[in-house]
Amino acid sequence: MTTAAALPNASDLTVDDYLLVGLAACFIKEDGEVFQVKVAEPIPSAALEAIVKGIPTSYELATATTIGAVLAGDAPQMPANFPAEAQFCDEFVNRAIAAARTYKSRHVATQHVPLGTTKTDFNYSIDRKRVLNSDRIVKTEDNVKQHAYTHQVL
Repeated sequence: MTTAAALPNASDLTVDDYLLVGLAACFIKEDGEVFQVKVAEPIPSAALEAIVKGIPTSYELATATTIGAVLAGDAPQMPANFPAEAQFCDEFVNRAIAAARTYKSRHVATQHVPLGTTKTDFNYSIDRKRVLNSDRIVKTEDNVKQHAYTHQVL
């Protein structure tokens, strides 16, 4: 028996493949003020394994589901237990496919949050704010000074 592919451009995935979707507290800077937003984003297995070890994270919760439940049709579907004001991260579909592939190759990571459950006991912290629309401005002062003989053969 074969299972239908979740998406035409992800033929290696099926609708029953595991996917962990996290609800992150992020920030947007507008007119000099910073506003908090709730963002739904896929969590790859390596990130999950680091988070369960207790590193501070901006994820309030994470829901274990299947890629078929989240990517039903052409548009992504928000998990039912996420708040109404939550929004999808940029490139959600591509990131969901990539994250689902990490759980296929490292299936043991699915045991941290079993399918159909939600984990909320992360080390939640927003001390280091994740600003989504920040601009990096590189200045001349940021350049590292090198010795005159750095590129010379001695």
